[in-house]
Amino acid sequence: MVVLRIRNVHKRKYILICLCIVGFIMYKNLSKPAGGWRMSRKVGLSVNMSQFTLGGESFCILGGSIHYFRVPRAYWRDRLMKMKACGINTLTTYVPWSLHQPEKGVFNFHTQLDLEAYISLAAELGLWVILRPGPYISAELDLGGLPSWLLRDGSMRLRTTHPGFTQAVNTYFDKLIPKVVPLQFKKGGPIIAVQVENEYGSFAKDQSYMIFIKEALQSRGISELLVTSDNPNTLKSGGVDGAIRSVKLQKLNQRNIQDLNAIQPNGPSMVMDYWTGGYDVWGDLHHVLPPEDMVSAVREILRRGMSVNLYMFHGGSSFGFMSGALAEPSYRALVSSYDYDAPLSEAGEYTPKYHLLRDLFSRYNKKGGSLPDMPALGYRETYEPAIMYQHLSLWDALSFTEEPFKSSRPVNMENLPANNRNGQSYGYTLYETTITSGGLLKSGDNVRDRALVFVDRNYIGLFKRKTLELAVPDGKGQRTLSLLVENCGRAHRGRDLDKQHKGLVGDILLNNTPLRDFTIYSLDMKPSFIDSLYQAPWKSLPENPSFPGFFMGRLFAFGYPSDTFVKLPGWEKGVVFINGLNLGRYWSIGPQQTLYLPGPFLNSGINQVIVFEEKEGDYKVNFEDAPDLGMAAEIQ
Repeated sequence: MVVLRIRNVHKRKYILICLCIVGFIMYKNLSKPAGGWRMSRKVGLSVNMSQFTLGGESFCILGGSIHYFRVPRAYWRDRLMKMKACGINTLTTYVPWSLHQPEKGVFNFHTQLDLEAYISLAAELGLWVILRPGPYISAELDLGGLPSWLLRDGSMRLRTTHPGFTQAVNTYFDKLIPKVVPLQFKKGGPIIAVQVENEYGSFAKDQSYMIFIKEALQSRGISELLVTSDNPNTLKSGGVDGAIRSVKLQKLNQRNIQDLNAIQPNGPSMVMDYWTGGYDVWGDLHHVLPPEDMVSAVREILRRGMSVNLYMFHGGSSFGFMSGALAEPSYRALVSSYDYDAPLSEAGEYTPKYHLLRDLFSRYNKKGGSLPDMPALGYRETYEPAIMYQHLSLWDALSFTEEPFKSSRPVNMENLPANNRNGQSYGYTLYETTITSGGLLKSGDNVRDRALVFVDRNYIGLFKRKTLELAVPDGKGQRTLSLLVENCGRAHRGRDLDKQHKGLVGDILLNNTPLRDFTIYSLDMKPSFIDSLYQAPWKSLPENPSFPGFFMGRLFAFGYPSDTFVKLPGWEKGVVFINGLNLGRYWSIGPQQTLYLPGPFLNSGINQVIVFEEKEGDYKVNFEDAPDLGMAAEIQ
C-alpha cells in the first residue's frame, strides 16, 4: 500500500526493486546452513590443533547418514527435516557408482539419483554435508557400489591403479565431480568435507591408489577438507597425506582412540561411522543395538570433545537387487530392508533412539534455543489383500527377454552380451542345454549363488554353494536341462572383489562330462521387462499353476495413498513388483517378513502387483500397517 501512494512511477519502481532485493537477501539468509550467514566463506572446515573450525569458528560435527538412493525422493525433505529436528548439523551420504553409471557409456543423475538436488535440499534445510563419493563405498551394496561391468575385464584389479580401473574411475569422476564442485562451502554451498575412498586400510593392495584418488578429486576442483575413514585395526594403512583420518566403531574402546591420536597427534578426533545398529542376512536374526548402549557411547564420544557421524541415522531400503553380501567366513546374502535399527526407522518413524539423541544433542545446540519441532508422522495403511488372478509361467515370459545368447560353454552374467554388451548386473540367468541320459550332475563351486534345476521344465532340485551333486532321472531321447541361476548379491567388502562373477562361472558336469551348447537368457527383471510382460499371454490362475512363474493381482488405494508393508505368508522365495517397481526380494527363511511399500510408489485407485515366485505361492498378497523384520537379537 505504501508503494501505491507514491505517484512518481520511477520512485515506485525503485521501491519495488529495493523490496525485491531485501526479500532475496532474507531468502538467502534463511537458506544457509546454521551459522552459515555469519561465517566467513574464505576458510572452510579446518583443523585447529585438536578441534575443527568452520569459517573460523569452533565446530563440532554432529553428523548423520541418510542415503538418497535408499529413500524415495518424495520423502527426502521429510527425512532431512526429522534429522534437523534431532539436533544434527551435518548430513553424510555415499555416492553409488553402480547406480549412477549402470552401463559403460550411460550416466544417470536424474529423479531418484539427482545428487545435486539432494545436496541443495540439505542446504535449504540448514544442514552441512560431508560427501563420500567413493569410488568404492561398501554401504552393504552389491560389489560395494562398484559397477559389475568392470568385471568384464579378465585382468581387472579393482581398487588399485590397474589401468582398466583408473581409466573407468576417471571417466566417472569427469561426470560426477563437476556436479558437486559448485556446492562446496567456499563457493557458497553446504559441502564442508569430502571423503577419499572408503575403508582402504582393510584392502590396501596398492600403495599408490589412495594418492591417485586424492589427486583425482583435487584436480577436478575439490578444495574442501579431505578425510579418510577406517576401522580401528586398519587405521595405519588406510590414510593418505593431506587427509584427516577418522575411525569407524560401535563400542568405544580407549585403545582405539589412543591409536587414532598416536597416528594423528595434532589433529581432531572423529568417529566417521558410529554404527547405530547393523544390517541383516537371510537365514539369520534381526540385529538390534539397545538404545541405552547407543546413546551412552555417543555421549562419551561428545564428552571427549570428538566429532561424530551416526551411521545410519536413517537406513531406508535397498530396493530392487542393490543389496550386497558377506563373503567371510561363508557366503551370506543381505536382506532388502536397510532399517539398520537406526534412530529413524525404515519407514521414517521415530524410535526410542531418536528421542534419546534429541535430548542429548539439544545440549549442544549453540544458539541456546530449542530445536525445531519434530515433523508429524505420516499415516500407515492396512489395505485389502491383492488376490492373484492371473499367472504367467517363466517359460512363457522368455520371449520378452533380450535375444538369447548361444554359447558352447557356460558364460557368467557379467560377460553376457546383454545391455549393450555391458553384461548382466542383477537378477536371474537361465542356462538351457540338451541331455540324452540321466545320472549325476555336479556343480563344483561354479553356481553363483543358487540354481533351480529342471528337466523338460520339471523341477528336480536345487544347487547352492554347499550343494554340489544332484541326481538327474533317466529318460528317453533328447531332453532339455535348465538351470535358473540367481545372483543373490555380490560381496560388498573383502579382498576378493575381482572374483565376484555371478551365474555359472565354470563347467557343470553330467556323469563327469562337462555340459556344452547352451542357450542363455538374461532375466535381470528391469522395469522395461516387467512393463513388457503386460503384453504377455497371461492366463487365469489355474488350480495348480507352474513354478517358477509370475502372478498378477491388484491393490486398490483410494484417496491419497499411504505407506504400507507387503507380507507374503505361504510364499517361498521371489521378488515383488508394484507398478513395475522392484521392491526387493522376499524369502520365507527370514528374518525379514515384510517389504516396505512407500505411499509415493502407489497410485490413487488401481495398482498392479506382480510377484515372481520360484517354488510355492499362496496366491494373495497382504498389506499391513506395521513392519515385521523378524525375531530380534542384540548385536554382540
